[in-house]
Amino acid sequence: MPLPPDAHLSKPWRIHEIVPDFRLEDVWALPTPGRADEFRLLVEGLAAADPAETPSRVARALWSLRWKLGDLLGLDGPGSGLGSRVTPLRERLPDDLQGARGPEFETLPFTSLYLSEDEFAAELANGTMHGVMHLGWVPDGSGGYRGQMAVYVKPNGLLGNAYMAAIKPFRYLIVYPQMFRAIERRWHER
Repeated sequence: MPLPPDAHLSKPWRIHEIVPDFRLEDVWALPTPGRADEFRLLVEGLAAADPAETPSRVARALWSLRWKLGDLLGLDGPGSGLGSRVTPLRERLPDDLQGARGPEFETLPFTSLYLSEDEFAAELANGTMHGVMHLGWVPDGSGGYRGQMAVYVKPNGLLGNAYMAAIKPFRYLIVYPQMFRAIERRWHER
């Protein structure tokens, strides 16, 4: 379920000090009820996920189209990502987070930044933007916990702003709902 920005911004997350020049794009409550010690399971499950395996044909088609357009337009080429077009955020991490790297992603082009007891961040960059996915483990109000996802972006000029505006309806209507159903299904199967 989408959440207001304050649901994320009001928390003392470490990500705030790392991405002050990024725009908070989305905040979502994840369907992952759990205990205080289960955050790592959420992070590991997300890092192992493959969007090409979603049951939704529409979502699979959108991912396939995105990768094909990226190849065609050179959005994902070697000069468009971390360490070339943008400086990796790892260089901004405070000393105490430098060695706190989380799991690497198996299929998605994210690079893990850090993992703590209740917080995880990973970044990606391409020709359109530099983005950060942040996961937090928050009390659910009934004695348990649940995941919360925030997405930060720094668009790459006019192309990046146009791209983010163009994909917003697809993210909200297709990509996020399918992704959250898959997260919920995997969470209950664990």
